[in-house]
Amino acid sequence: MNIADLKKEGYSISTDTGKLELKFIHDYLYKSYWSEEIPINIVKKSIQGSLCFGVYQGSRQVGFARMITDRATFAYLADVFIDEGHRGKGLSKWLMETIMSHPELQGLRRILLATRDAHSLYHPFGFKPLDRPESIMQFHIPGIYKKKKQ
Repeated sequence: MNIADLKKEGYSISTDTGKLELKFIHDYLYKSYWSEEIPINIVKKSIQGSLCFGVYQGSRQVGFARMITDRATFAYLADVFIDEGHRGKGLSKWLMETIMSHPELQGLRRILLATRDAHSLYHPFGFKPLDRPESIMQFHIPGIYKKKKQ
């Protein structure tokens, strides 16, 4: 289900992946701490496997987020960002409101995310530290996208 463009003060949010600007998303993620040097083909593949939310000013994309989900029991929120020039306008909060109210994400047993510095954004939406962090495991390859130095 695609969300038609929700509009607010000159901005809109859409789940139409046809509107996403792959280069814009890649340029941001390539420099981010969580996916440094990620190849564009991996970004494209990640979009294809996710429920994506684009934030736009007119036709220009200024933000992004995606939910990796089975749409029944579980989701993982990833790659949430607003372009620096558009921060401080409540767009990240509006994006989170839109994501958390999306019909296909209702009734999920668990939604996870990882953040280094945005806890205050997610806390009002019910996100909190793990109750039992010892029960969560990970397989993680830090720097997987970074080019190996010779």
